[in-house]
Amino acid sequence: MEEKVRLSDIAEELGLSTAAVSYVLHGKTGMVSERTAVRVRRTLEERGYLPRAAEVLLAENPAKIVGVVIHAHEKYEAHVIEDAFIASALNALSAETARRGLQMMVRAVNSLDEIVSFATMWNLEGLVLIGFCNADYGRLRERVRVPFAVYDACGVTAQRVCAVNIDDRHGGFQVGEYFRLCGHRRALCLSDNDIDMDLERRKGFREGFGPGAEFMMIPMVRSERTAFYRERLTELRRFTAIFAVSDYYAVDLIHFLQSSGVDIPGDISVAGFDDTPLCGLVYPALTTVRQDTGERARTALSAIARMRAGETVDSVITHPTFLVIRDSTRNCI
Repeated sequence: MEEKVRLSDIAEELGLSTAAVSYVLHGKTGMVSERTAVRVRRTLEERGYLPRAAEVLLAENPAKIVGVVIHAHEKYEAHVIEDAFIASALNALSAETARRGLQMMVRAVNSLDEIVSFATMWNLEGLVLIGFCNADYGRLRERVRVPFAVYDACGVTAQRVCAVNIDDRHGGFQVGEYFRLCGHRRALCLSDNDIDMDLERRKGFREGFGPGAEFMMIPMVRSERTAFYRERLTELRRFTAIFAVSDYYAVDLIHFLQSSGVDIPGDISVAGFDDTPLCGLVYPALTTVRQDTGERARTALSAIARMRAGETVDSVITHPTFLVIRDSTRNCI
């Protein structure tokens, strides 16, 4: 029977203290140099080291594990798992992993080092990454050996990485075109950034609506965003239609406008993006762009399985989006 690798064995092989190796294993890379951290991670992976907790879990449950890692971005204000889109994505991934006889482990992290530590600590089949920037994936590919699928990434070229995207641009286009056909002449797009998928949604919106489409950058933090809206209420009232690039921001805007005496959709039509459960919890029900979270989950896990088997997969797979018209918008012709 093959002897299990111990943390002390790794430390002795590298000429380091057990504490230094433990720091790297648990993501406390600020305690050692980057060069040392890289050496430790590489050796841990090469030797197939598993912490005691992982050994116990794998012994008790032989099912294979897929890690799902979410970027705990500041805009979620420490409630990332509660975000409607994140929760919907996790729900779909949970159902698909169960259908495939897999286990799913979820982590919300703030840095790439935490992802590397997570991937090193557990014997994963692969990773599904949600909410990271395109620049992160190439750097992560150099440090993590397992295949991974990522949600919402453009220009992915690294090996054993599959971007599972949606047609953000066409989604935005559908909203813009719908507003234009409804007779609106001035429409606004709201987003907290102007890169990656939000940029694509904004570009599509402008293409669909035409020259009357304008853009406003909003704060990520809710209290700051409310103050921002309050200062610009007169400006917001000049638009008859507003497209927020997520359901969360759309619902938040509706609440603010209604509290300020603005009728939705009588004065301003509002649309969002994602078709999360939030759409039915606001009054009037939110017009939005639907994406199929179940199909994304199936594609992501299929890509991981194929990469694991040594097959080549498309670096980018894009799913369609569909406009869902509800009561938060109106025809003003």
